[in-house]
Amino acid sequence: MARTPSNMVPLGTPAPAFALPDAASGLQTIVSLEDFAAKPVLLVMFICNHCPFVVHVAPALARLARAWQERGVAVVAISSNDVDKYPQDGPGAMQMLAAELNLSFPYLLDVDQGVAKAYQAACTPDFFVYNAQRELVYRGQLDGSRPGNGVPVTGADLDAALEAALSGGPPVADQIASIGCNIKWIAGKEPAWFG
Repeated sequence: MARTPSNMVPLGTPAPAFALPDAASGLQTIVSLEDFAAKPVLLVMFICNHCPFVVHVAPALARLARAWQERGVAVVAISSNDVDKYPQDGPGAMQMLAAELNLSFPYLLDVDQGVAKAYQAACTPDFFVYNAQRELVYRGQLDGSRPGNGVPVTGADLDAALEAALSGGPPVADQIASIGCNIKWIAGKEPAWFG
C-alpha cells in the first residue's frame, strides 16, 4: 500500500474554481465552486472508491460530513483517478458508493484531473478547508487513524479545523499531512510534484 502525503499547500491560497459532473446524479448535474458561495465554510475532499485509506474512513466520513452540513458547512468530494486504468473509480462505481454510504454531498468526477492539479491534491484522502473568503485555512489529515494502526477513526483533526473556520478564529496551528494512496495520474500527464 503506497503512502503519499498531502502537499500542504500554503495557507491563504484561494480555492480554485471547478465545475464538474456529480457521479451521484449519474453525471447529470454539474456542481461548481460558485454553488457554495453562500456557505461560510467549504470542505473539499479528494477521495476515491478503491483506496484502502479512503475505505478505512468512508463510513465515518459520511457521518461527519452530515453533521457539519447541518451546521452550515458546504461539503464536496472529488475523485480524480485515471478511470481507464482504475475502472473501480469510474462514474458507475462512484454512484453506487454514494448510494451505499448515503452520501449527503456531491461526489464529483474530475476525469481530466485538472481540478486535482489546481488544488495540488496528492493523495486520497486529501482534505482542504476554506473560510468564507475561500482562503485555505486547513489542509491535512482527518485524524491519526490509518488502516491497521489500531487508532480509532474520530475525525478529530478535521473537526478542530472546521470548528475554527466556522467560529472565524485563526486556523488551527497543528496541521498534519494526510496520508493515503497517490492520485492515479494519467500516464504522461503527471503534475510536477508527482514522483
